[in-house]
This record gives sequence, structure tokens and C-alpha cells, in this order.
Amino acid sequence: MRIRIKLRPTPCVIALLVALFAGSLSANWEATLSKEPAGNFPELRPLRASYRFGWSGLTAATGDVHFSKPTGDKFQFDGTGRTIGFVRALWKLDVNHRAVANAETLHPIETQQTENYRSKKIVTNLTFTAAEVTRTRTEGEGAAAKTTTRQFSLPNLFDLHSAALYLRSQPLNDRSVYRIVVYPATNAYLATLSVVGREKISVRAGTYNAIKLDLKLKRIGKHLELEPHKKFRRASIWVSDDAERLLLRIEAQIFVGTVFADLQSVHFDNPR
Repeated sequence: MRIRIKLRPTPCVIALLVALFAGSLSANWEATLSKEPAGNFPELRPLRASYRFGWSGLTAATGDVHFSKPTGDKFQFDGTGRTIGFVRALWKLDVNHRAVANAETLHPIETQQTENYRSKKIVTNLTFTAAEVTRTRTEGEGAAAKTTTRQFSLPNLFDLHSAALYLRSQPLNDRSVYRIVVYPATNAYLATLSVVGREKISVRAGTYNAIKLDLKLKRIGKHLELEPHKKFRRASIWVSDDAERLLLRIEAQIFVGTVFADLQSVHFDNPR
């Protein structure tokens, strides 16, 4: 006579296995993050620039940015954007974005973004420390407003502004690879940037010798496991190969096709 015993894992055992497996994955990818501190490439001069955004050659939105150094120890980025033309009739969006970073370490300090849609308003605030980010997000206005707070713990996080400053400070030699964790608004992402090479590129603002980079993203889950980005596939980024390293153009492959952003004009607060 054979006796069969069925072992059914309890929820506690399953949770433990998930935690151990996620921890193992976490240790693997975290060990590959770039360890280099902020580089010694000359800092970006204060400037004002305008960009256009769209897809398949069609302009769908415009944006204006102001990069400044209001104090000796901080960099500040102020940006506004809005949909235009027939796209605005279909999808109205006005965005204001402000970010502050430490001028020495290039680590983020705080970020605020306000999104005004036709039927709702979303305000996102990020506060960074050396070990984590606290996100406060408010949807709606007045009595109908709903606010949620969330924390994400991981050392050396970046927002979009500080990530750009950090990367432009690095040597950016051909075939170099940089891996950082970026928290732009609501989730953390592992960003892998590879330096493809050098080439010449023309945008509305002029013709530049440029550095081309390839960008890949992975979403970081609540157990620090890596997940595919459902809407983003990959992107190519061009920055000027000169003392400024300006963002010239982005072409991204996303779920609706290819979208782009390119530099229309740039003016420095303090011309050389």
C-alpha cells in the first residue's frame, strides 16, 4: 500500500520564498549600478531653451526650460509644456516642472510637477534623501482632492534633472555603459545608458557634433524585482559633443510608435 502525502505551502512560506527570490534578484542588479561619483566635466551654464515634441514628424507639444544656479550649492530646473494644435483639442495638457539638485554631488533634493488636464489636476512632490524618496501625490482640487504618500528606499536615487546632470558630468567615452536608478514621478526605473558613438546631427537650433546614447528602462517593483516597462521599449538620445553637452534630440520607441523631442532654440544667461 502506498501512502501519498500532499504538501501545500502556506501563505507565509510562499511570502518567504518570494522575498528570498526577490532579494536574490535585487542583489544581482544592484551590484551592476554605476559607482562613479559626479564627474569633473564643466558644469552647465545657466540657460533658457525651447523644445518641440511629437511623433511621425508631427508637432504635438512645445516646452520651455530654464536652467539656473540660484545659490552656490544648488542647481535648479524650471520647465513648462503644453499640447498644441489639433492635439490639444483631443488631449489638453499643461505641465509645470521644478527640480532642485545639489551642485556638488548632483544628487536630487526636491521635485514638484503639476499636470493640468481638461478634467483633472495632478500635483506630485518628491523629497529625496541619501537613502530614499518620499512621494506625495494629489489628484483633484478642493473637497474632491485625494492625497497619497509613498516612500521608496534605495541609496543614490536620481530624478530626471539630476540624472541628466550626473550623466553629462561623466567622460561619455564610446561604448561606455552607465546604470542608475531614476525616480521621475511615481515609480523607480533602472536606466541603462550606453554610449553608441559620435555623429553630426541637425535640429532647429543648429547643426552639432553629437554624442549618441542608447537608453533602456526596467521598472523596479515593490520587492526590488525588475519588470518590463509596458509602454517604453528603448530610446536614442543625442547631446552636443562640446563644453555644454546640451540635450539636442530624443527618439523613443513606445507603445504608440516613435515619439521625439528636439531643441528649437537656446540662449545662455551669461554668453561667453
